[in-house]
Amino acid sequence: MSAARAFIRSTAAALAFSAGLGLAQTPSYPAKPITLIVPFAAGGGVDATARLLTARLGELLKQPVVIENVAGAAGTIGTQKAARSAADGYTLLFAVASPLNVAPLVAPSAVRYDSFKDFVPVGTVGTSPFVLIGKTALPANSTAELIKLAKSQPGKLNFGTDGVGTSLHVTAELFKQRAGLDLVHVPYKSGPQVLTDVAGGQVDLAVLPLSLAQPFIKDGKVRAFGVTSLARSPSAPAIPTLSESAELKGLEMDAWLGILAPAGTPAAVTSAWVAALDATLKDPEIVRKLGDIAVKPQLIAGPAFADYLAKERKAIAGVVQTAGIKTE
Repeated sequence: MSAARAFIRSTAAALAFSAGLGLAQTPSYPAKPITLIVPFAAGGGVDATARLLTARLGELLKQPVVIENVAGAAGTIGTQKAARSAADGYTLLFAVASPLNVAPLVAPSAVRYDSFKDFVPVGTVGTSPFVLIGKTALPANSTAELIKLAKSQPGKLNFGTDGVGTSLHVTAELFKQRAGLDLVHVPYKSGPQVLTDVAGGQVDLAVLPLSLAQPFIKDGKVRAFGVTSLARSPSAPAIPTLSESAELKGLEMDAWLGILAPAGTPAAVTSAWVAALDATLKDPEIVRKLGDIAVKPQLIAGPAFADYLAKERKAIAGVVQTAGIKTE
């Protein structure tokens, strides 16, 4: 995924520049409130991020942006609803990787949409790393020491995630594969349950969103080994990246959040959204609030976003195939 960084930056910059006229070029849009489907329950991390943005986006678009939570089946139900919506710019999807690039690989028969044919990528909002944590009783204080410990007792250590075939599971498997480890997966129903059991010593390791684990890390209830981004997180600069370890050089699996529209949505409409996103993500108060939940504002727009998604799908497919992950 990192091989496209230069292309992404240059293309995103050009798109952002050209989109600057988007709102002025579409005087008839929007003429009524806009629905932003969040395919997860209210109160979760994805929902919280979306709600940070909607007021400012509504001000810029001059119409309310209303969130509709359509939860279920790891985000695929809400994603399907968005895919079947009218391509008029009044229903869009606030997306993450799980329903778009993970579910089609691990549960293909349950997915009733084509992530690439049924949507047009509008733009990302930002990225947030996952973090590898462990219980404090583990006799390892760094990623290198953890890898050495795990190799000395194959099949003895376990790791928890929020379920089979989720983004967290795929990321944990990537760590396993790159480090050459034999670890046992313990699937849970939610990330908070995993975090509680790692803190309580019932589970050895876990891969979780940094935003979720950060309070426990700060309080010393769990040990952080590394984040999954190439660069350290601005919200937790003391935590190293996993890629700083020799065995894991170049490892990267960020969580992204972004907006997609149903295929066929007019280019003038998506340009208006890119312009609004660009202005929103430059708002100092928005930047501060996103930082509080470990989200780094980043706009990757249009074709560059599509390219990013395609490269991510390829990377995830390799991990899924090697690990043999299936949920059906």
